[in-house]
Amino acid sequence: MALEIRQSLNLTQQLIMTPQLQQAIKLLQLSRLELLDAIYEEMETNPVLEDQTAGEIEEEVKLADEKEEPEPELPEVTVEEPPPDDVDWDAYLSEYNTGWAESPSEPVETPPFENITASKTSLSSHLTWQLNVSNFDDVQKEIGTHIIGNLNDDGYLDIPLEEICRITGYPMEKVVETLQLIQNFDPVGVAARDARESLLIQARFQNLAGTVVERIIMDHLHDLENRKYDAVARRLGISIEEVLRAVSVIQGLEPKPGRGYSEDETIYITPDIYVFKVGDGYEIVLNTDGMPKLRINPYYRDVLRNKSRLSETARAYIQEKLKSAAWLIKSIHQRQRTIYRVTESIVKFQKEFFDKGITHLKPLVLRDVAEDIQMHESTVSRVTTNKYVFTPQGAFELKFFFNSSISSIDGDAVASESVKEHIRNIIKAEDKLRPYSDQEIADMLKKLNINVARRTVAKYREATGILPSRKRRIPYPK
Repeated sequence: MALEIRQSLNLTQQLIMTPQLQQAIKLLQLSRLELLDAIYEEMETNPVLEDQTAGEIEEEVKLADEKEEPEPELPEVTVEEPPPDDVDWDAYLSEYNTGWAESPSEPVETPPFENITASKTSLSSHLTWQLNVSNFDDVQKEIGTHIIGNLNDDGYLDIPLEEICRITGYPMEKVVETLQLIQNFDPVGVAARDARESLLIQARFQNLAGTVVERIIMDHLHDLENRKYDAVARRLGISIEEVLRAVSVIQGLEPKPGRGYSEDETIYITPDIYVFKVGDGYEIVLNTDGMPKLRINPYYRDVLRNKSRLSETARAYIQEKLKSAAWLIKSIHQRQRTIYRVTESIVKFQKEFFDKGITHLKPLVLRDVAEDIQMHESTVSRVTTNKYVFTPQGAFELKFFFNSSISSIDGDAVASESVKEHIRNIIKAEDKLRPYSDQEIADMLKKLNINVARRTVAKYREATGILPSRKRRIPYPK
């Protein structure tokens, strides 16, 4: 069979994700802080973009107030397709050069003090400082350096003492001696091998050696964990009151001494949107504080009008940057508008939650909101990712309002988060001497028109971090 070159014409449909559309989708799922980083990064690389200053905003507001006739509203901006190469930039600049925000905001305030605090002292540096100022000889300091370097985040020693002997070349007696000295550093109980040893060190540091506290930690820690106080009292031959007094002392000790020097930073949430109660309804306000008011630099507007002064290379460069700037501004418009519409739909579906709290949360899925605002479920999913809303009931992630349903006795659906809140409220109000079992909680939920099985109660209780009844019980004093 001979090889030949042949031309053929085929008609096909293909979905192409243009770079501009990819950017719009990416901006849609970014959190507030990530969006700010993306905007400032684009402003650094695109000379056409600039931030409208507060003074310029106030001047524009004054000029707008002085006009007798109100300006016509700007047409709605939608992200559909990238601007064509032959776009009329003069018309665009005159139309969209007032910043992307819908209304001017107050001047940007200085950041809160909790965002500019100094870094915390780590456990390793804190112990090393104590090692250096202590009256240790060179051998002890060398061994101590290896011990401190092998502590985990909880303050426990991660490697066996035989390994430290092998690394340092010193005998076990010297390593144990140094270890005992470091265990009395601040925080007391650090460098222990497990929680039992750490609690014993702390108890003996408080002159509790030989007491009931030490005996319970040494021999009955497992019973203490399971709250079997009566078994502890019987085995030690003491009253339950003595056990309870010893337990109150043990509860004041720190089982993880390194926890106070954790380097984990507190994460502060800035809501993307606010929901305020106004009369019988709710008002939705987008959070634009700190957001740059993007616009096209006036210099490039003048340059484009003087076309004779531009070379072909310069014109092509400005055209490219203008398309990028126009698409970014439109994408941010669309992002803000979509977040507003999704939140508006959530408020409509979950009005009882905003009025009465978590126990009145209704089942809701992405499809319900998507059909309500006529968008795709994937768009709603991107909008609700890493977005937070401040409500009269507190601050919540938008995904919090979407949860599965549980059938009630009369056939209505109840949200799973609502069931968890009912379980928390029941356990909070229970008698600690006689805590409710999972079956008793299930029976009480049926009286609230919630039909759940005992295993479902156990699953939700564990998901909320609540202990079983035998570990919540406090025994009767005898």
